Amino acid sequence: MTERKFTYKQVIVVRTDLDMSRGKIAVQVAHGSVSSAEQARVLKQDIWRSWLREGQKKVAVKVNSEEELLELRRQAVNHSLPFALIRDAGMTELPPGTVTVLGIGPAKAEVVDEVTGELKLL
Repeated sequence: MTERKFTYKQVIVVRTDLDMSRGKIAVQVAHGSVSSAEQARVLKQDIWRSWLREGQKKVAVKVNSEEELLELRRQAVNHSLPFALIRDAGMTELPPGTVTVLGIGPAKAEVVDEVTGELKLL
């Protein structure tokens, strides 16, 4: 089987220091993906459409702290990437306002990799 080459991708960065359950992580990743994709749809519609047509590549990676997540957000801003920082509503496992994930992109894969390329897969 040959590996498919994607021009565009989205990365969702998850904090592992919060000890969220698998279900909670899944929901937070979904929030980050949808919210960041919506930013791209509004701000960079041509890239968003291309990402949709190409198959909507998504990658989940991890960091160990809120500080790391906020630094990645700063880098996303500096690279003009669409992003969404997700804060939990506090209805289940976490206190209200806890920063859980950062969705970055969709955008050109090589630009996203400049920000997230060194992170380990979730």
